[in-house]
Amino acid sequence: MRLTILRAAPLCALLLSAGAAAQQDRPAYVRALAAGYKAAFICSNLFNGGLSEEQTAADDLRGTYSELNPIFPTLTANVDRQRRTVSVPYDDAMPPRIAVWRPSLGCTQLPIGAGAEAAKSVPRIGVTPPNLDAQPWPMGDRNATASSDGDAGAMRRVVGHAFDRRSYGQGSETTAVVIVRGGRIVSEQYRPDFTMHSSQRTWSVGKSIAGTVVGAAVQQGLIDVAAPAPVPEWQRPGDPRQAITTDQLLRMASGLHSDYPGNQTHALYFGGVAVADQAAGWPLVSKPGSVFRYANNDTVLAIRGLQHVLGDGEKSMRFPFESLLWKIGMTRTVPETDWRGHFVMSSQVWTTARDLARLGLLHMNDGMWNGQRILPAGWRDYVGKHSSAQPASGYGYGATWWTFPSDSGLPRDAIAARGNRGQYLVVIPSRSLVIVRRGFDGTGVSFDLASFTRDLLAAFPR
Repeated sequence: MRLTILRAAPLCALLLSAGAAAQQDRPAYVRALAAGYKAAFICSNLFNGGLSEEQTAADDLRGTYSELNPIFPTLTANVDRQRRTVSVPYDDAMPPRIAVWRPSLGCTQLPIGAGAEAAKSVPRIGVTPPNLDAQPWPMGDRNATASSDGDAGAMRRVVGHAFDRRSYGQGSETTAVVIVRGGRIVSEQYRPDFTMHSSQRTWSVGKSIAGTVVGAAVQQGLIDVAAPAPVPEWQRPGDPRQAITTDQLLRMASGLHSDYPGNQTHALYFGGVAVADQAAGWPLVSKPGSVFRYANNDTVLAIRGLQHVLGDGEKSMRFPFESLLWKIGMTRTVPETDWRGHFVMSSQVWTTARDLARLGLLHMNDGMWNGQRILPAGWRDYVGKHSSAQPASGYGYGATWWTFPSDSGLPRDAIAARGNRGQYLVVIPSRSLVIVRRGFDGTGVSFDLASFTRDLLAAFPR
């Protein structure tokens, strides 16, 4: 026994020493994440969204992650408008964190430790969005608004309450509301410093966009959601993850482990880690299809598989634009990629309120747009249909879209895209209604989407 203790002691000391070293390293890593976050948001807001550095500081660098918020004011961002890059120094011994903008693909973060020369090698595509602004709504922005067939006064009051910071959530911060009834905009309001062309990050509404991109691929016969997901990192013989289907990824039922569920994907979002390295490496902990676990990685991997089917490279990066977004007038929607060209479409998509309304109209019309089928017939029902793996309570989950709680008092066919900080898109086919609400709700603030939707429905006849 004495020998065992003597031999174990050095190992214990080593483990304690390693643990202490890890704790010492963590502040440096957290500063690197904060610098990456600041570089990414300033870059995307400036060059995707047309927002200012002051707006970014007021909205995107407050009320977010508690471990990062105190660090942001200590970091100085250097903006190069000619090269469209943003760099944020955080450690005298390391290169700054750098975000690089590309046409259509938006900003990508270089890995921690990469210098400015690495910006030359980030992937790009050789196409830019068409200018459709002068076309009639919904392809463009002309003649978009129409008089309401409901109670216009009641609708104005409900929309006004969405901006008063208390009626639907104490401290909530609304930037945009767009209401579409029968295909036409019947109400539209913005915070004073926003316009119909101001773009914000979708956060997890990006997952519903990703599910729609997959639907466009299904319509073209490029992928079968019921088949094993074609994630290339899983294709070695004996890898049990080969059994995971694209459908299970879309439904948050992959069975994969990750360090945190939900939005805690810092290495990928702010650390410059590539999709193939971060999202594809997690092991199975549950039988695929048996357990609901909300995780960004599942959506990222569904798109990773689709890009692999398309051959990766420029063709795969052009697909969302040419097969979906630009076909329905979403010319100000920018899905961003990692530094290797793989989309991070679980969250890192910048778009406008009107573009989200266009996405809602596509689903309202069950995938048809101007007489062309973009999504398979019945795709709207597919994305809103529950599987056996479901959240324990509250909202239900389909395939990248949410359904309202059974006691919400809303029509059963209502589906919703929901994102952090109050990003919402609601589609209610039975009432011919699309609702968009954008915001900057802080940590701990919840905008009551169900009540807002109920109150709007009350303003329209059945």
